[in-house]
Amino acid sequence: MSIVQPQVRSFIQVHNKDNVAVALEDLAKGSIISLNNQDITLNENINRGHKIALSNQVENEKIIKYGYSIGYLTSAIQAGDWVHSHNLKTLLSDDDKFSYQPAKHSLANDNETMPTFMGYPRSNGLVGIRNELWIINSVGCVNHLAQSLVRQCKAQFSKLADDFLAVTHPFGCSQLGDDLAQTKQLLASLAGNPNAGAVLFLGLGCENNQLSALIAELPSEMSERISYFNAQQVEDEEAEGMAHIEKLLATMADDKRVTCPVSKLTLAMKCGGSDGLSGLTANPLLGRISEKMAGYGATVILTETPEMFGAEQVLMNNAASESVYKDIVSLVDGFKQYFIENNQPVYENPSPGNKDGGLTTLEDKSLGAIQKGGNAPVQDVIKYGEKATAKNGITLLQGPGNDAVSCTALAASGANMVLFTTGRGTPLGVPVPTVKIASNSNLATRKKHWIDYDAGQLLRLDKTQDECTNEFFNLLLEIASGKATKNELNQFKEISIWKGGVTL
Repeated sequence: MSIVQPQVRSFIQVHNKDNVAVALEDLAKGSIISLNNQDITLNENINRGHKIALSNQVENEKIIKYGYSIGYLTSAIQAGDWVHSHNLKTLLSDDDKFSYQPAKHSLANDNETMPTFMGYPRSNGLVGIRNELWIINSVGCVNHLAQSLVRQCKAQFSKLADDFLAVTHPFGCSQLGDDLAQTKQLLASLAGNPNAGAVLFLGLGCENNQLSALIAELPSEMSERISYFNAQQVEDEEAEGMAHIEKLLATMADDKRVTCPVSKLTLAMKCGGSDGLSGLTANPLLGRISEKMAGYGATVILTETPEMFGAEQVLMNNAASESVYKDIVSLVDGFKQYFIENNQPVYENPSPGNKDGGLTTLEDKSLGAIQKGGNAPVQDVIKYGEKATAKNGITLLQGPGNDAVSCTALAASGANMVLFTTGRGTPLGVPVPTVKIASNSNLATRKKHWIDYDAGQLLRLDKTQDECTNEFFNLLLEIASGKATKNELNQFKEISIWKGGVTL
């Protein structure tokens, strides 16, 4: 019996103002695409994710995608030509000016029944979606001790927690000033993630990142679920560690999943290994989830500040107030200054992989990246290592685009899970569930052991946006209630800390 494959679109014009379309499959020279009663013959082979000129354009003409400029032409083109790095350049410059042009927001879901999930309520009002015991080291010298303790816990206490995790890193010693303070705050904030039912802080004793100062960063209500010791100050650090862990497990013994409203969730949105379809399928899917969650009163976090460059005005227009708008300007300008102070070009993006996938300029990449926020209002802007507390919309978090660093920062800011879109694929995971959403069905099929959801379905003629959104939203409720993500099944859980300053 033959299998009938679902029909998919061969190209898409993202916005009716766009003068380019995007190929949704590899298209051969001579192929004809039809749009608005016009037939366009392709003048060359155009790969999936790459741009097709919809009309004749002169040199210096702006190319429009997502309804916004993504750069200017360096040479004239004909309808049906391939538009990419050989004929399209960025319009971004160091003296871009911004203004507040507030967009109108109409959050949905106001009259709908609040969806629920099964979570772990915490004494501070937060809700966890996992009840794990984390061992966080203050310094890299005790990484292997933390890992040894986790192995013993999994052998002896596997039924007493959802998981045991060694949160290891190479830092904590030979750091000074703001660099040390940033590491300390990140680790303290990570310990406050509600998915951690209890935390053992493990130190060596002589490091710059002293446990006493680190513990002082924690709120007092966490005291009964936090324990700590320095390995140099005890005779048998393995036995000492296990004794602390047994006491912490006793505090977790009565933790049970109960019905919780989705307004208690904090979701983080992230993209990595993007391709030309990421901004058309996976990122807009997250945008609809962001709008949905904002309407329910939840918290949504976005980071990757450099990938806001070129699309920052759109985010600024989504600011809930002029005060938030000014904070976004400071966030963006501050990160550009960070590049300048380190003698690096501000617009060194997209990556080679992005370009292979069809993204040409930073505007092209950034306009696709910010689709993850949809039209939800931006309610707050926070610094790296700070907690996200604003409800009913988006919190912008200061941080780089690097996948491991930004995902770690999102977890430290309180995200219950990270929703991670990708067009090229990555197995990366952090201590919280890291939900991988493929922008294309080919990736979802090839890397089933990495990918949790196939957003490439949005290109099928037999699937609607609403169907995919509801399907994915229901999957998120299942994950929040305990369904394991691929990164959890693979035990891909690690952190990476944003490092700056000198090392002694």
